Amino acid sequence: MISYGLKQRLSSIAVYIILGLMAFISIFPFLWMVVGATNSTSDIINGKMSFGSALLLNATTFFTQVNVPLIFWNSAKITIIATVLTLLISSLAGYGFEIFASRFRERLYTLMLLTLMIPFAALMIPLFMLMGKFGLINTHIAVVLPTIASAFIIFYFRQSTKAFPHELRDAARVDGLKEWQIFLLIYMPVMRSTYAAAFIIVFMTIWNSYLWPLVVLQSNDTKTITLVISSLGSAYYPDYGAVMIGTVLATIPTLFVFFAMQRQFVEGMLGSVK
Repeated sequence: MISYGLKQRLSSIAVYIILGLMAFISIFPFLWMVVGATNSTSDIINGKMSFGSALLLNATTFFTQVNVPLIFWNSAKITIIATVLTLLISSLAGYGFEIFASRFRERLYTLMLLTLMIPFAALMIPLFMLMGKFGLINTHIAVVLPTIASAFIIFYFRQSTKAFPHELRDAARVDGLKEWQIFLLIYMPVMRSTYAAAFIIVFMTIWNSYLWPLVVLQSNDTKTITLVISSLGSAYYPDYGAVMIGTVLATIPTLFVFFAMQRQFVEGMLGSVK
């Protein structure tokens, strides 16, 4: 008969094996991408899983075919502007939905959440026609505008605001602060973990966005890194080594943001307030 201590040890081993397997499955695409960046196109097609000697050639090909500073600038500009505006507007909406009571609040909030059920593909044609009427096609503004009022981020901020100490708001009102001052000086610093988690989610979503930028950005001078990598991969004779170089470079900013803010991300997702 197996002792209790042995059962606990076997259970722990099984858990670690499962977690290790899931971690490997999660990391494998990135590992394969890094390995592929050092191999030639033929080696990548053949599924070679060892490091090669074509890294310099692949990098030279990619930097020769692509205006790297321009496409990274385009992606960074769109992502930073859209992320800041999304956090500001969506947090204001989430704060308002939770703090200010009204007769129609819950109905309006429910209608907003129902928009999450609408697939973006159904909205592309109306959005494209709207941007065309305002003359915004082939501009970065057309990419930013549809993202700045995110129903999911509004929902996330409202749920997090439930943990916001209302005593702080009442004390600030007694001290004579106006509502916008309470939001900027009290709410935002206290909810910094929530903002950090939302920042990572929004940043990664917008940086990796593909479908809508593909529709509205029509010239090479306005395209983002995801569109350029896609065009390289869809060429008649694609150079997969160069594509892997571009993919690695496109992944670095999101990795940097995540690892720089991972502690705040965990705190924000757990709903902690400081």
